[in-house]
Amino acid sequence: RLGSVMAANGSSVTPGMGEIIQLNVGGTRFSTSRQTLMWIPDSFFSSLLSGRISTLRDETGAIFIDRDPTAFAPILNFLRTKELDLRGVSISVLRHEAEFYGITPLVRRLLLCEELDRSSCGSVLFHGYLPPPEKFDSVLPLKTTTRKTSPVVDPRKVLIIAGHHNWIVAAYAHFVICYRIKESSGWQQVFSSPYLDWTIERIALNAKVVGGPHGDKDKMVAAASESSIILWSIQDGGSGNEIGVFSLGVPVDDLFFIGNQLVATSHTGKVGVWNAVTQHWQVQDVVPITSCDTAGSFLLLGCNNGSIYYIDMQKFPLRMKDNDLLVTELYHDPSNDAITALSVYLTPKTSVSGNWIEIAYGTSSGAVRVIVQHPETVGSGPQLFQTFTVHRSPVTKIMLSEKHLVSVCADNNHVRTWTVTRFRGMISTQPGSTPLASFKILSLEETESHGSYCSGNDIGPFGDRDDQQVFIQKVIPITNKLFVRLSSTGKRICEVQSVDGTTISCFMVRECEGSSRMGSRPRRYLFTGQGNGSIQMWDLTTAMDNANKGEERKKEGLLQLLDQCDLSTSRCATPSISPAPSLLHHTRLRESCSRSERELTHTHTHTHAHTHYRNTHREKEITNYLQLFTFLILCLQSRRRLCFGYMAHITMNNTFFTITY
Repeated sequence: RLGSVMAANGSSVTPGMGEIIQLNVGGTRFSTSRQTLMWIPDSFFSSLLSGRISTLRDETGAIFIDRDPTAFAPILNFLRTKELDLRGVSISVLRHEAEFYGITPLVRRLLLCEELDRSSCGSVLFHGYLPPPEKFDSVLPLKTTTRKTSPVVDPRKVLIIAGHHNWIVAAYAHFVICYRIKESSGWQQVFSSPYLDWTIERIALNAKVVGGPHGDKDKMVAAASESSIILWSIQDGGSGNEIGVFSLGVPVDDLFFIGNQLVATSHTGKVGVWNAVTQHWQVQDVVPITSCDTAGSFLLLGCNNGSIYYIDMQKFPLRMKDNDLLVTELYHDPSNDAITALSVYLTPKTSVSGNWIEIAYGTSSGAVRVIVQHPETVGSGPQLFQTFTVHRSPVTKIMLSEKHLVSVCADNNHVRTWTVTRFRGMISTQPGSTPLASFKILSLEETESHGSYCSGNDIGPFGDRDDQQVFIQKVIPITNKLFVRLSSTGKRICEVQSVDGTTISCFMVRECEGSSRMGSRPRRYLFTGQGNGSIQMWDLTTAMDNANKGEERKKEGLLQLLDQCDLSTSRCATPSISPAPSLLHHTRLRESCSRSERELTHTHTHTHAHTHYRNTHREKEITNYLQLFTFLILCLQSRRRLCFGYMAHITMNNTFFTITY
């Protein structure tokens, strides 16, 4: 009978098209028609039902498909209605499943949504792009020496990025390149070093050298590999000269500048210092070093014997008897644990009195301590202020800032934070430091990585100590995505993804003064070195401003809009905006939209009035019930019948009662 009716209407029924198909997807059963599964040609289902793909059936005879049933539900709904309801499934997961089933219209729709966030021009956070060096073989070897066998490093990728003021230096495997930013012209390449026969592991940059050999406009760049250090002097014009090659005698673990001094340290217990004024390189033996930090002109060393030592680099003091560096013990840990992390905070009082200093350090046992040097305790040294024993693994990082104390231990970068109470800029015990957050910054490393990986992929925290600081999370070694998180709470600020899809090989956060105009403030940028040799820049100031607003983009609204149009089969960036013929005709679509707008406007206008009327009406009904109940009691007591006048009054207020006495 059904076939005859459809034949009368000019349609025909293809044999088997109305057949009910039973599916078992990952243990969940679905029932649908053959026509629903076959309307997309060359899909998984058309091949399955036509016999081109072998089928596996369960005990009930249903076709078994070993896929996720949760993701299959919105796909089957799309095949039925040609509309998409995510049903809580992420777009990436749904696209992956749609590609497996060969649902081409759905794949196009989901790809368009994903491509909106993957523009080759980046998002609002993307700030700039420095292309790879033109020729990696344009610099020739100057010398050849025998080096120990080390992991092979891709010569094209950026290994480390360092910065100082408005300058940055990028280290590749065998040379470095310096860039400078100007307000009018942006970032410009200034210097490219000659070829080095050894692979760079550490770099340092000083963009403001006072009293250098060529005046106060000198810039200095240093690079280290194993025990060797090479130092260049760069002028504003871009010309550079090699100052010299120095040897620490042992592998260099840290390389940095303190004023005019280039400092290199090794965990074996050696400190190397080069002074820009005296042009002298000196190596000093100390206790094995487990941590270090700088504060002004001071270099502080945390050692494995539980002591903290300091050297005043401004005076460059030398002992008269043997011309060695004057290394002074500042504090000794009460538990004799190795000082594995060190952070020095100079309060505003330091610039006035010069003898107020706060130091936070972590130990190999997981303890976190804060010591304070008061003006009245200069003779007796720093005093122990606070102790926290919340870590069960050695503390690897610590940061004491104006508002927070942050510590990181070796247990997958477990972070603990506290709020710091200050009075007139100085740390206070009332009410004292209170726990704030506990979270992890998971960052996996390769089993055999080059020595440059740790220095080029340091998680932080980054930022000035009187401002909000951030962690940079690189979850896996080979990835094109980074996460920026607040160091105080672990809140995710933003997600950064390479605009060209290349692997991020290193990163760094710096503040740059892009404008000299009055009232302009430095902006914070994230620099990412890429596997293809390029450098990409991201505006973290804007990211933090947006995070404070709590903005969050939604893709579900876009998918609902796309349900009203068919996407072109071409790879054109602009989809066809014609309505889907399978959904609505042109006139019905316009009428539906206009009617929806009118209904929405009417509902919005009268919602408040309707709510007020409903509440008032309920109050009147309650009053009538109370009046009627009181009247009944009086009638029962006096044995009188109800009068019709009162019943008429109740009827006028939409309440009618029939009472038999």
